[in-house]
Amino acid sequence: MAKVKAIRGMNDILPEATPAWQYLERQVTAVLSSYGYSEIRMPIVEQTELFKRSIGEVTDIVEKEMYTFEDRNGESLTLRPEGTAGCVRAGEEHGLLFNQTQRLWYQGPMFRYEKPQKGRYRQFHQIGVETFGMSSADIDAEVIMLSARLWKRLGILDAVTLQLNSLGSNESRQRFKEDLVTYLNEFSDQLDEDSQRRLGTNPLRILDSKSETTQAILQNAPVLSDYLDDDSKEHFARLTALLDQAGIRYTLNPRLVRGLDYYCKTVFEWVTDKLGAQGTVCAGGRYDGLVQQLGGKATPAVGFAMGVERLVLLLETLDAIPSSEKGHFDLYLAAEHKDVQNEALCFAEHLRDELPNLRVRTHCAGLKNINNKARQTGAPLVVMLKLSDSVVSATLWADDEVYTNVNLSELVQLIAKKQPHA
Repeated sequence: MAKVKAIRGMNDILPEATPAWQYLERQVTAVLSSYGYSEIRMPIVEQTELFKRSIGEVTDIVEKEMYTFEDRNGESLTLRPEGTAGCVRAGEEHGLLFNQTQRLWYQGPMFRYEKPQKGRYRQFHQIGVETFGMSSADIDAEVIMLSARLWKRLGILDAVTLQLNSLGSNESRQRFKEDLVTYLNEFSDQLDEDSQRRLGTNPLRILDSKSETTQAILQNAPVLSDYLDDDSKEHFARLTALLDQAGIRYTLNPRLVRGLDYYCKTVFEWVTDKLGAQGTVCAGGRYDGLVQQLGGKATPAVGFAMGVERLVLLLETLDAIPSSEKGHFDLYLAAEHKDVQNEALCFAEHLRDELPNLRVRTHCAGLKNINNKARQTGAPLVVMLKLSDSVVSATLWADDEVYTNVNLSELVQLIAKKQPHA
């Protein structure tokens, strides 16, 4: 019988890889907590209508990429392709948004039917930040400062670049869109295939086309910044002034747009040149109209999402994960003889009581070649218990040092000094 395999583009995260994920998640949680953000957890499956109304029916995501199906009651459901719409739905449904301010974050898998490649998968993971009820550029600046602090904490700030743009109001963007379409229609037969399709559906996405021919045509196209309303200009000027004062470097990118219909005013991306074509590791912006679009009261909002797979890949590429975070345990504990096995298990529990941060793995796989097996685990600390003249003692291997005939009370103190997280 043939073995059942994982669905293409939906990958297992194996034990050798999970320490990097856990390290990233801990750093993210620490930074978000320091800014006073609260975690929210939403369902993976939502009503299809939620994404059609929020993302837009003529976007690539809704047209080509969503995993949509009917349940047994004939209701159309979709595996979430992104987190913002679900967060808005949850906030509105539970009365968290109207006349309130909220700073929320979430994490988990998202799903899009795309051609799998390095850094782009059909099941992928995001960590998202969403804020509601604040209309000033101060909160735009805060979420960008928050992300910059995370990159600094992870040691990757020098490997990423912040790109900024303003999309203006819905009205000013509509005027720009009309003029852009008029201009591009003159070159429609020269545009790449995706851009030709988007010309009649989502023309702003043509601005970030990867086609060199299309980008050459865009050199003389209308520029969005020329269409901005006064309020959007003032908002963007306030944002850049705050970032300048905070010492956060950025590049103005007039071609930067987002792939979703609900964005307005500020949009931004953190990009890297270390991962090839999949260079965006974090992206977001302001979406003041989305809550009302989904049936709530008008509520200003701004947020971003970061791709976990790409960030882990970037951390590994830059060798930015501390060596102490790469292993699953700090100490391997084994018994040299079966008469000491019970003592070993109980001593492991004692170590966990005395040294809560110490990660201990005990040997439970037989005693053949036990010394070699224990020392081949790669653990920073290896302890071997032995019985001599009815007295239990230990040998400790710590890096290049070996301590022999150590009694158990002294052993605890010695391990406390040597543990990687001391």
